[in-house]
Amino acid sequence: MRVRDLPLSSSVVDRFAERGVRELYPPQRAAVEAGVCDGADVVAAVPTASGKTFVAQLALLTADGPGLYVCPLRALAREKYETFAALPDVDVGISTGDFDATGEELAGNDVVVATSEKVDSAIRNGASWVDELACVVVDEVHLLGAKRRGPTLEVTLATLRRRNPALQTVALSATVDNPDAIADWLDAALVESDWRPVGLRTGVAVGGGVAFDDGTSLSVAVPPAGESDHDEDAGNEVNSGGDTGPAEDDEPDSTEVTAALVADAVADGGQCLAFVRSRREAVDLAERLADDGLAEKLGIEDAAAGTAEEATDVDGTLTGRQLAECLRGGVAFHHAGLRSGHRSVVESAFRDRDVACICATPTLAAGVNVPARRVVVRDQRRYGERGMEWIPTLEVHQMCGRAGRPGLDPHGEAVLVADADTRAEVRERYVEGDPEAVESQLADPGALRTHVLAAIATGFAATETEILDVFEGTFYARETGAGGLADAVAVAVDDLVAAEMVARETGGVEDYRLAATAVGETTSKQYVRPETGERIVAGLRAAAGLSEATTLTAFEVICDTPDMQDTYLGNAERADIYRFARRNAAHLTTDMSEPDEFEGWLESVKTARILDEWIGGATVEELVERYRIGPGDLDSRVERAEWLLSAAEALGETIGVQVPAVSRARSRL
Repeated sequence: MRVRDLPLSSSVVDRFAERGVRELYPPQRAAVEAGVCDGADVVAAVPTASGKTFVAQLALLTADGPGLYVCPLRALAREKYETFAALPDVDVGISTGDFDATGEELAGNDVVVATSEKVDSAIRNGASWVDELACVVVDEVHLLGAKRRGPTLEVTLATLRRRNPALQTVALSATVDNPDAIADWLDAALVESDWRPVGLRTGVAVGGGVAFDDGTSLSVAVPPAGESDHDEDAGNEVNSGGDTGPAEDDEPDSTEVTAALVADAVADGGQCLAFVRSRREAVDLAERLADDGLAEKLGIEDAAAGTAEEATDVDGTLTGRQLAECLRGGVAFHHAGLRSGHRSVVESAFRDRDVACICATPTLAAGVNVPARRVVVRDQRRYGERGMEWIPTLEVHQMCGRAGRPGLDPHGEAVLVADADTRAEVRERYVEGDPEAVESQLADPGALRTHVLAAIATGFAATETEILDVFEGTFYARETGAGGLADAVAVAVDDLVAAEMVARETGGVEDYRLAATAVGETTSKQYVRPETGERIVAGLRAAAGLSEATTLTAFEVICDTPDMQDTYLGNAERADIYRFARRNAAHLTTDMSEPDEFEGWLESVKTARILDEWIGGATVEELVERYRIGPGDLDSRVERAEWLLSAAEALGETIGVQVPAVSRARSRL
């Protein structure tokens, strides 16, 4: 099937032809046959790099009206915005507004690109443009199973479909265990395929030997344990299975195996992605690989030096200096602690083949498009709630799916580093095993309270029966059934009434209506969780009773909420933060004897202290080195503080409590 045979404008067909897109891949052809160009609902569960974006473009360009492209990450939203904006005669908007805005300026665009959170907040604030949509495309729909993002994605999609029954829904995902359940939920045709434009072979490495799933093998030269020039620097590195501790006496260290696999691919003209479990290990591995002369092996010395200068221009933090030094060696690291400017430099340079290898945490696998010749997954276990845990198979498959660049590589290779003890389980889990089934996370009490409040505050529901009607279209309702959903909603309503976010009005026990209180309505519109709204209200009232409420007071109030990300508190700095809290007790709204989760409260005090020093003139470099945080972490805390201080101002106005320190803190961020 040819692109020119599709119902697209000649200018769009020509643009695709300029990029070499003339023939449809088999999964794309299957999506067309399923009706994606005719307004049909479609779920496409196909591997990474198999043409999902083109399926999205077909749906949105042939829709009988405006379209919405929903993706999980802002960085990915920017990338997709640029992809759509490059098409001729297509007006594209991207949602970058505040959480308390409707985004009405997005009306009139042919395509809007946004995260599910931005769409959800626009709906809560009365956006009318969502009712005009003819098509919605949901990328990475398997993130329905993510604890933080899943419930919002699920409710947003259900709300859009409820408000517009004629809405075409196209959901895209890498392969999952139960795509048929998602398709059944959306009443959609299922397009399921394991076809890839570049073949992928996956193998397990033990020592210098790799056994691939297609029966082939690979050998790379790895120094025996104790003989590497880097052993002294590596120390007790993570071993092949992801546990901490020294390598076996007769087995090379897992980092040396990884280094050998990377060097082998680069010597053959390929690029690599190497995945590890933590930020620190991403930096350590990058610094280790930078010593191997990868820039020279790939012939990119001059380009690597230029990329290093770009990274240096972003900031002068220790992290930035470490990154620049690695880039000079043709290697980069990539994790959530990097500033967005640094991540952009790394991603762009890798696409331009100016970086030989990126050492990354798993966040990169779920983010932007950076395919490589070879993917090496050094760690398959990481610290979780129950100690060391195996990484989900779906997550590892996403990492492996980055292997193979269409048009550049004859095939892609994904290698999982193991040892003799873990080889069999690694192969069973990740090479032969299927990814986990997607399960709704809406049952989480905090998530359900948030969305029940939104349904009441927006006027979508005024009784528990009507709330059930609102949630009837969710994946959770399909999986749980009416009885389980009704019980969960009843508990959520009781919790919201107890928190004074919702009130039961008139009638007896069996005859009442639900209405959001003024605080509940403001909380929902400001897009903060009920628990955050409740804490801010209590904090504002306590701050108003202090003899002197300072900007530190304001920051402590908003930082001690579930909507502010935790800041890691190391053992070495715990005593210092404790002393700081005691010295500033007169300016804090929480008595040190009160918190049920004292460690969590100390973390919030640390974050508040950082923010207070930031508005006091401390530089990024100073704060990063003083508090052992990533520069990207500081950026995200400042951004969240702006949002939460805005919510605090709105809630203060709602309850009639003025705390000038809140406005002072916000104006100086």
